[in-house]
This record gives sequence, C-alpha cells and structure tokens, in this order.
Amino acid sequence: MSEGVRAESVLSGSPAGGSMTVDSAMAVPMEEYRRRLKGHEERAARLKAGQLWLGYVRLALVAGFLAAAWYGLFLREVPRWWVTVPMVLFVAVGVWLGRVSRRLGVERRAAEIYRLGMARVEDRWVGLEERSVGVLSAEVRGKVAASLYAGDLDIVGRGGMFELLCRARSRMGEETLLTWLLELAGVGEILQRQAAVEELRGRLEFRERMAVAGESVAVGVEAAALREWAAAEDVLTQRWMPWVAGVLAVVAGMLGVAVILLMAGGSMGPVGPGATSEAVGMLLVVLLAEAGVRRPFEKTMEAVLGGSDEALKNLQLLAALLEVMEGESFQSERLREIAGKLRSHAVAGSAAIGRLARLGEWRDSMDNMILKAVNLPLMYSVQVAWAVQRWRRRHGAAVGLWLEAVGEMEALLSLATYAYEHPGDVFPEFVEGEAALEAEAIGHPLIAATKCVRNSLRMGGETRVLLISGSNMSGKSTLMRTVGVNTVLAMCGATVRARRLRLTPLRIGASLVVNDSLQEGHSRFYAEIEKLGRICALADSCADGEGKNSGGGVMFLLDELLQGTNSKDRMVGAEGVVRALVEAGAMGIVTTHDLALAQMSGLAPGAMRNMHFQDEIVDGQMRFDFTLREGVAMKSNGVELMRLIGLKV
Repeated sequence: MSEGVRAESVLSGSPAGGSMTVDSAMAVPMEEYRRRLKGHEERAARLKAGQLWLGYVRLALVAGFLAAAWYGLFLREVPRWWVTVPMVLFVAVGVWLGRVSRRLGVERRAAEIYRLGMARVEDRWVGLEERSVGVLSAEVRGKVAASLYAGDLDIVGRGGMFELLCRARSRMGEETLLTWLLELAGVGEILQRQAAVEELRGRLEFRERMAVAGESVAVGVEAAALREWAAAEDVLTQRWMPWVAGVLAVVAGMLGVAVILLMAGGSMGPVGPGATSEAVGMLLVVLLAEAGVRRPFEKTMEAVLGGSDEALKNLQLLAALLEVMEGESFQSERLREIAGKLRSHAVAGSAAIGRLARLGEWRDSMDNMILKAVNLPLMYSVQVAWAVQRWRRRHGAAVGLWLEAVGEMEALLSLATYAYEHPGDVFPEFVEGEAALEAEAIGHPLIAATKCVRNSLRMGGETRVLLISGSNMSGKSTLMRTVGVNTVLAMCGATVRARRLRLTPLRIGASLVVNDSLQEGHSRFYAEIEKLGRICALADSCADGEGKNSGGGVMFLLDELLQGTNSKDRMVGAEGVVRALVEAGAMGIVTTHDLALAQMSGLAPGAMRNMHFQDEIVDGQMRFDFTLREGVAMKSNGVELMRLIGLKV
C-alpha cells in the first residue's frame, strides 16, 4: 500500500461509487420498504375488518343460542338439538377468529419492521430500538468493559453502532453481533461473513420471516440458562420408574372411574353392596403404592423440573426461528455450515425445541389446582420429569449448536440488513503486510447522510502517524471515530461507509473518552495513562523482535494526548508513547490543540505527517467545512469561542 495521506472532502450526496449517488441509492430500499409497508397495512386493515365482523357473528350466535334454548328447552316449540347448532358454530367461529387475530398480529409486526427500516434509512432511528448491554450475559458485559475502543468509538450505548446494526430477536443474536464488534476476526473469517452477508442482503422475504417469527416482537430465549440446563448430567437413573409409574397411573385411573360410576348409581351393572367400598379400598392401596414409589425420588424430580424454569422460557421463539431457517437453502460456505447445525438425530431442531416447549408448558401446568389434585394418582410429575430428562439425553448435546446457529444467523442478518439499507457502502479489501490503511471518501456511519462530510486518507509504509491539529469542533475527533468505527465494521464482516477502503487486518486501541473515577480515586490523567499503557501492551504483544506486527496490525487513535499534565511533561510523554507504538509496528492518528506536538522528535524522517482542519468566523458565527488538509493548523478558535458566548477575555 502506498504511503502518505491524501485529503479530499466529499459530501454525502456526491457520488460514492460508480454513477449512483448516495441519495439515489437510498431510494432503492426506501421504495421497497414503502411498497411492503403499504401491502402489510392494507392486509392488516382487511384482517381488522374481518376480525370485527367475526366478533359480531359471535354475538349473533350467542343470541341464537339463547333463542334456541328458549324455544327448544323451555317452550319446546323446536327440536332440542337445535341448541347445539349455535354452540358448534360459536366454537368454529372462535377458531377462525383466533387464526385471523394471529395473522393480524403478524401483519402489524411486519408493518412495524418496515416503518423502523424507513426510519433507519432516513437517519431517524436513534432511540427507536434501544439495545441495553446490561441485560446480556456477564461474559459479554466483561468484554465491553475490557474493550480498548467500545466506549471511545460509540459501539455501545444510545445511538451507537450496536443499536443501528442489531436486528436480533434473541439474546444469542445480540451477544454474537456485539462479540463480533468487540473481537475482531481474521481475514478468512471476515471473507466468509462477507459472502454470507452478500447472499442475505437481498433476501427480504427471509429477513421478514425471521423478524416476525413467534408470537411477539420481544427479545427472548435465555441462552445461558438453556445451555447450562442442556449440559447437566442425568439425575434420574432408575429406568424402571416411568414404566411402574405408568402402570400404576393406568390402574389408578381405571379404579377412579369405577368408583365414580359406582357412587353415581351402579351404572356398570348388577353389583354387590360392598362393591363401592372394595373399589375405594383398592384405589387407596394403589395410591399408597404410588406414594411409596414417588417419595424417595421427590427431591431428584424437583431438581429436574425446578432447574428447567429459566431454561424453558420463550422456547416458542427459538423454535419459530429454527423453523424459518430450516426452510431456506444457502450457497455460501458460512450459511451452509449454519444450516448443518439445525438437526439432531435426523430430527429438525424446530420440532425438537417445539417438543421441549410443550414439556415446559406441562411443567408450568403443575401449578394448576386441578392437576395438583390428580398429580399423585396420575403420577403426572413423575412422567413429566422423565420426559424432560429423556429429551435432554437425546437432544441436549445439540442445544448449543442450535443456539450458536440462531445467534450467527441473526448477526449475519443484522449486517445484511445494514448493507441493504446502505447500498452506497462497500465491502473493504484486505491486503497483506505491515499495518496500513487507505480510505477513499470515508464517512461516519452514525452521522446523518445529509450532514456527513467525507475525507480521504492513507497510512502505511513510511507514514506511521497522522498528527491532526485544528481548533475546537473542527472535526478532529470525528475523523478518528470515522476511521475507527469503519475499521471495526471492516473487521467484523460488514460493509463500510466509504467509496473504497483497503487495509491490513487491524486491532484497535483508542483513547478518546477518558473519565476520572471518584470510586477508585483516579484522576483523568491517571485513567488516560493507564489506558495508554494497555494500548502499548497490545502493540507489544503483536510485535516480533524487529518491531513488525506479526500478530495482526495495531492502529492507535489518541485524542488530545496527555492534556491533563503540564506542557513539558506532555511533550516528553507524548513523544515517548508515540515512539514506542511506532517501534512496535503500530500506526495511528493523534489529534492535538498543542502545536508544539507538531514538531514531535524521535521518529524516523517521514514517519509523521501533519494534517489539520480549519475554521473561519463569518458574521459572528464560527464556520467549519470539516475538510482534512495538509500541514499544521495556523490558528486556534478558543478565545473567539469564549468571546462569542459572552466571556470577557
């Protein structure tokens, strides 16, 4: 990759690739979303009208039932069986109404999906689908806390990249996507993801079915609890128990029916006067036998059933997602791998999970008062506990694969949706060699397209550091975030906001947002140098003995380096940190207000290139063009800004 930096400003409305402008490219998803939204709204309106009409029919059938009962049962002017006609029709209409209501829910959810999609295309998406990291697993939260760039580059939080990208319905999908954003992949993995994203980009029907699967739009499925439960060892080892319990339940049921019939009047035929007492006695003996069989294993069964409470929540959503995935055929290698994880012992994952969901419902029904009354004679809890354990023994090993498959598919669908909604964005190109990056017309994906100003730059070869000077609010930090977040997207397999992006595999260390800590007693300066130490350690870990990045290139992004100390210490410290990073084979961007840093020494000739942003005051207002230029900034606007807001300086 060629060395140096080229400055070029391209407004978002100007060509971003070929002859298609960004505005005209965005019209494609907007038109398709608008067309689909209209179709779903029209179908929802028809279903709503049908739902209302069926409601009136049911009311009419209630009136018909009352009339038939009056004329048939009381006045006896019509046959009594007429009363069954409105009853049967009422049940049939109720079933029909249930189907219409479910379909109406699907149409409404689909319509909302396209409304949100249009909002994303029009840059109105912030806050509409907030994604909280706090509800994810402790492992993923730990990765966020340990990341050297997640907070600095707005990966997480309100209005961050995770919120913009994530379309997942399950916790697995959320955690997989966020992990991809935090743990940058190797080139082979990235290329597989790119191929999968390209294949999924135009599959709107598949994406829609995944988005509306299940009974609600809520995110569900407790993956961690389900994995732990599926991996647990069998605790019910008495294989004779379900057979004995089944026989005793049948005998108890038959005796119970006999007792009821005998007590109702001996409708079973001629019987002796002691037949009822004999049947009751036999039933009591069977119940005692059942209690004797069940009692030694009560705690074990409670462990099986109790441990399933969290694991068996929201499995209908998981089954629905698996069923949609099973109905698709794929071409790319990564998607075929995912499809290969969807079966267990020749049983479709959706069918197996559906069965487990029903077992969960049976488990929940044990709290019903009627079932509590017949639990012992029917050995209901015993049969459910053994059914749950049999399912786990047969399919438990596949649960992790199913969860992994759903998580990966949802993460890929999130990237594919983003690629579809931003057709002007491109896949990055990867090259070999020392850390390097070449960006043409690169822009920040979180800035509205109508406001985004793009720049072009290069790092690599002799040029290891871009030192960017400029006044407040001129665009220095935004440029670093632009480069950083697009690198994150590139390294997770997504498209990037650029006309072209060529780079080596890069790991990122950023110090843009640093805060003090009252709880830990750390000043901002201490927090900054602690983070700089971690970035230097990252670069050292990737460097071999000759200062070349053997473990993957490192790109550092340092905003207002060491501004929390005096100018002398700042100069010495900044030179030392940058020199150490460059000697370890890293490259990066440093921004500063301190023009003394522009004369940083200790680097090889040509290793640092000075760039700047500038501003001007027009009619008492500060104006910025956010265009990257060669050289050092020759003025600052701090005093002017203070005067503009009325400070007497």
